[in-house]
Amino acid sequence: MNSTKNPRHSPGQSITDKFPTVGEKNPSPDILDWKLEVVGLVKRPLTFSWEEFSELPKREGQWDTICVTGWTRLDDKWGGVGLAEILGLAEPLAEARFVRFVAYSTRDHDTSLPLEYANEHVILATELNGEPLSQKRGGPVRSVCGGKYFYKSLKWVRRIELLAEDKLGYWEEVSSYHNNADPWKNERYSSRPMATDEFAERVGKRDFSDAFAVRDEQFKQLNGVDLSGGRFERAQIKGCPLHYVVWTGANCSGANFTLCNFAGADLRDAILVGADLEGANLQNADLRGADLRGASLTAAKFVRGEHSAKIEGARFLRSDIENEGLSSKEQAFLLAPEQGAIIE
Repeated sequence: MNSTKNPRHSPGQSITDKFPTVGEKNPSPDILDWKLEVVGLVKRPLTFSWEEFSELPKREGQWDTICVTGWTRLDDKWGGVGLAEILGLAEPLAEARFVRFVAYSTRDHDTSLPLEYANEHVILATELNGEPLSQKRGGPVRSVCGGKYFYKSLKWVRRIELLAEDKLGYWEEVSSYHNNADPWKNERYSSRPMATDEFAERVGKRDFSDAFAVRDEQFKQLNGVDLSGGRFERAQIKGCPLHYVVWTGANCSGANFTLCNFAGADLRDAILVGADLEGANLQNADLRGADLRGASLTAAKFVRGEHSAKIEGARFLRSDIENEGLSSKEQAFLLAPEQGAIIE
């Protein structure tokens, strides 16, 4: 991912010409019999076959693709059918205020938007930059919403539902992603801190296994606190300040540290196998001897001149480093023989 600074992009983002695959990789099997339903608070519930959908008037939109993990693609051109076209046929009732999109997904992946905003900014896309939309990118039909983080755009759309009251989507509910998702306001997460008593107890026991916390400022208290050998397996600690934590030899296997700031952290010999480090800042962190095999590294940051991460003896899978979500600069650093990482 060749990334550069650009005053056009929203805070905390880097520009890339790559298109990393994030979220679900495959739809549910019943997508083979694709159809699109429009239900809820409408005068005319509708069902479109692929042939019927393909005959609807087309619309194009050019928007930046802004991923919450920290990368942005400028000026992607999407083609398909405007949401307004479909809703014009379905005729929303006066009490309809929100629109929910539901995917062909084994976990019923969904998201929602205010109806007024969605009507102006959403395309049911079948093309990306002049090419048919691949299944990997959400084809045959995905919603694309301009001006929001990309989790408000949904792969493999199967149903559009009009609602009087909002319903939090999958990522908004499970990962506490911000429901408004305005990238210019840096609305990535809604804060969901851990209970104060629970936090203190976990620190005392050095056990954060299976913990859940989002944008939790309590974690600043761990600055310099020795939690060597601590347990963080399967923890979901997202968007939290973890600078200068001392987690030498800690077991963080399967943990989710998306968008956490580990600057200056001591992670020597830590077990980060299968950890989610998407968008994490690991600059100036000491990762010597750590095991990062199977870790998700999309948009992670290791390089900062003389304050780059120390990775001698750290173990990585080459396939994790060479994934399309890591910038070329970061890839080159991790693979450089002089850095001393063990690449498998």
